[in-house]
Amino acid sequence: MESIDILLNYLSKSSFITIFVLIWLSIYIIITFGVLLSRYFYLSSWLSKERNSLESMLMGSHTVRDDSILKKCSSRGEINEKLLNVCKSVAEKNATQGLWVLSMIASTSPFIGLFGTVVSILETFSSLGQGEGGASLSVIAPAISEALIATAAGIFVAIPAYTANLFIKRKAYELVNYIHRETELLLSMKKESDNV
Repeated sequence: MESIDILLNYLSKSSFITIFVLIWLSIYIIITFGVLLSRYFYLSSWLSKERNSLESMLMGSHTVRDDSILKKCSSRGEINEKLLNVCKSVAEKNATQGLWVLSMIASTSPFIGLFGTVVSILETFSSLGQGEGGASLSVIAPAISEALIATAAGIFVAIPAYTANLFIKRKAYELVNYIHRETELLLSMKKESDNV
């Protein structure tokens, strides 16, 4: 209960800009976890399908499984290297979708928090200059520490966004790597069948 009172007291003293910055950063953190969870489950499912398809091919199957993205590229029974490369490019694009959002949040949220801090500090010094309180440390220190909350919030949002960006990028890399291996295996099987 005491923490809610502290929060309400902080918000009542805060300016419109500070509240706007904190709302903005709250939206950013919700988007970050939304993108992270949706991309994680999507890529994990897709990665499992491509892993199973590659393992099936390594066990002797001469075609990719029906749930592999490469099935669309080799559905006519003919394996075309250019078509497989297009499928790999499309897969890479789909796998890395949403990373720009995480990158943008990770790079802008510290600056948004810093903006909120600067505005709060300017308001504090402005009120001190207008004679609304003494210029002692006991007056300035709490005002500055409250202003720094926006910077802390910006950094708090940036860290998970950057981490999520790297995590999803790694998952996408693994997925593209499996698809690349499947493509190479299909092409080598095609060369073997052409030589026979």
